[in-house]
Amino acid sequence: MFRPSEALARAGRNIQTHKKIKEALVKYIKYFEEITIKDVPTVGGKNASLGEMIQRLTGQGIRIPTGFAITADAYWHYLETNHFVEKMKNIMNQLSDVQNVKDLQKAGSEIRKMMTSGTMPQDLEQEIITAYHTLCQHYGAKEGTLDVAVRSSATAEDLPNASFAGQQDTFLNVSGEKELLIACKKSMASLFNDRAIVYRVEQGFDHFKVALSIGVQKMIRSDEAVSGVAFSLDTETGFKNVVMVEASYGLGESIVQGLVTPDEYIVHKPKLVNGYTPIIKKACGDKKTKIIYGKNGGAKTVKVAVQDQKKYALSDAEIIELAHYIVTIEKYYSALKKSWAPMDIEWAKDGEDGKIYIVQARPETVYAGNKNATLKQYILKNTSEEKVPLVKGLSIGRAIVSGTARVIKGAQDISKVNIGDIIVTEMTDPDWVPVMKRASGIITDRGGRTCHAAIVSRELGIAAIVGTKDGTKKIKNGDTITIDSSDSSVGVVYQGKMEYEIKEIALTENKQSPVTIMVNSADPDSAFQTSFLPVSGVGLARLEFIITNAIKIHPMALIHPEKVDKKTMHVIDAITEAYDNKVDFFVEQLSQGIGMIAGAFYPRPVIVRLSDFKSNEYRNLIGGVFFEQIEENPMIGFRGASRYYNDRYRQAFALECQALLRVRKIMGLTNVKIMVPFVRTIQEAQKVIEEMKVHGLVQGEDGLELVMMCEIPSNVLLIEEFSDYFDGFSIGSNDLTQLVLGVDRDSTILTSLFDERDEAVKKMMHMAIEGAHKKGKYIGICGQAPSDYPEIADFLIKNGIDSLSLNPDSVMLFLMR
Repeated sequence: MFRPSEALARAGRNIQTHKKIKEALVKYIKYFEEITIKDVPTVGGKNASLGEMIQRLTGQGIRIPTGFAITADAYWHYLETNHFVEKMKNIMNQLSDVQNVKDLQKAGSEIRKMMTSGTMPQDLEQEIITAYHTLCQHYGAKEGTLDVAVRSSATAEDLPNASFAGQQDTFLNVSGEKELLIACKKSMASLFNDRAIVYRVEQGFDHFKVALSIGVQKMIRSDEAVSGVAFSLDTETGFKNVVMVEASYGLGESIVQGLVTPDEYIVHKPKLVNGYTPIIKKACGDKKTKIIYGKNGGAKTVKVAVQDQKKYALSDAEIIELAHYIVTIEKYYSALKKSWAPMDIEWAKDGEDGKIYIVQARPETVYAGNKNATLKQYILKNTSEEKVPLVKGLSIGRAIVSGTARVIKGAQDISKVNIGDIIVTEMTDPDWVPVMKRASGIITDRGGRTCHAAIVSRELGIAAIVGTKDGTKKIKNGDTITIDSSDSSVGVVYQGKMEYEIKEIALTENKQSPVTIMVNSADPDSAFQTSFLPVSGVGLARLEFIITNAIKIHPMALIHPEKVDKKTMHVIDAITEAYDNKVDFFVEQLSQGIGMIAGAFYPRPVIVRLSDFKSNEYRNLIGGVFFEQIEENPMIGFRGASRYYNDRYRQAFALECQALLRVRKIMGLTNVKIMVPFVRTIQEAQKVIEEMKVHGLVQGEDGLELVMMCEIPSNVLLIEEFSDYFDGFSIGSNDLTQLVLGVDRDSTILTSLFDERDEAVKKMMHMAIEGAHKKGKYIGICGQAPSDYPEIADFLIKNGIDSLSLNPDSVMLFLMR
């Protein structure tokens, strides 16, 4: 623990006695060890938070670099000594409209120039230098040589709870007395950044009742390692049960400025216990550059070695360690606040000692207090033929909006943005915030989910797509375009104005259902949003969607690359280059897709169906043509259970089992049940169950339940016999209809004959329910029929079905009918 009084007593430089040192420091300096959250009025929220954490949380193993705060009194002392206040008021009085960009820039620039040219009062200067020397001594550095970060922390004298996070500037890699004093002046001046001026005007704060405290903190050498940001929730949906981490090489400014697309890691909070490693998502970012310290101070951008660009910046152990820190901080502030307090945190890994440090923590402001009482769904009306995609990127804001594209090359162009325009730029600048408020949407070439453009867009509640790479080249200034960020993962920009509808769903107004309602889920990236629906769990999670979208490669091509041609292998190598073992790619991607869905609904049950591709669908995967035969009728061909024990696919099935075992054993998500599709015979059921045992998936172990799809007439006729092998059933109405009526459901000619409401199909459903219940087994339905036809849902409920698993867009319609 840093003990400033003891260190100062030993320092003795520039001030004669320890008593004089203490008296002097009481006036303008407070060490973080002396600060608590109650000191917000004098040191601002940022510094108060650092002090609170150092005092309360370092004992719980969280590393936080220490330092000291220069109080708000020092700010007023500096202004008064230089007689700045009246001059500043005169300048601000001439600014009649902060929306006038040129006048705003002129006023802000004049004040900042004046403030940085002032003379530091001698007593204040001496206190800062003495405190700096003490900090140097604490870290074993020669006096005046310690690298520090100088962070501004604004506060309002009469509004101690006001938040000014992100409005002022931070100065990194500051070393030496002279550079520190200059940085302090710049920090004070940043209180009059254009964005800060606009913020105060809009919030109704008096410019001259807001002061600025400065935090001086030991610099973590992340320029030689890794840094990033973390949130104790999902930033896109407000989902509470995860920690979201972004990481990149070098200083964290590369993420904030949008210079890189960082790695993204998502950790499931409830399972951060008992040694589990609940990393439910890892996405390797495009980390081509990093910001490091320059030789003569400051910073510079350099290229990242090619071999490091495609590697994850953090190890799994480091991700879990960091997640524990985030959860500990959130729990502490939630207890302090006596309500949920999601946190926005900056962290850094030191290149010298290899350890991870928390350097800042502030409240997350977008979702705190949000009860998720309403869901909004944006749906494009236009047909696929009318959609002309221009660019794609990361989706921010979950909305759709049309407007005029305003391509911005630099600050000189921002005045051209009109109300309702869509800003298209390489990356937004913090001083653009006043203009961004006029826009209906934002598109950037660079950036990840926590870059400046993404953060501001969420706060302003506008749609954005970041990291398009070439949006400024492909979108023309003045064109009408449409942003579709309704998908939680990929955002798309279309040419022209697209028609769309908004469905607003009030989650608190649903009626009590006469039957258990579950939801079908295929997209891991939508799972957090879907989890807010009032359902009892997931009745069907399809592995095919994860394989098609996240993996794209036939698993046998990863197991036997020698059977694949060179051209195809080149494509596979490009997709899997972050992995030394290509099989690990399949297992990790599949387990994370399952983990995202299971984590979203935990502890509610999630029934995961093993892969049920048909041979023609498997052929469409990369490398699939080398392992799949062409079948006359793949709908009733080599699919489902018949694959899992067959030598043609057995090795690939082992990878599916490894992924599921990882979700249950490593991630700890034992709410996952496993469903076996297209089981033709009792013997086939036995073989699949034995095959799963070989790979560690043992029925009953850790509560593992096995469910069987009931979708073949033989399943219905022998449901009592199948009940000896499975814990429950789920009716697959699509295949059951196909096989009862003898209609290929892929045939366009026979479309009119394919009808789940046919009496023969309904009779089969009745027999299945009756047979399962006779053996005391659970039976639900996950097929399309109850989503499409309310009368089928009513029929099933009347016949005693245990649950209906509906498509997400059908859940609320069913509950509110």
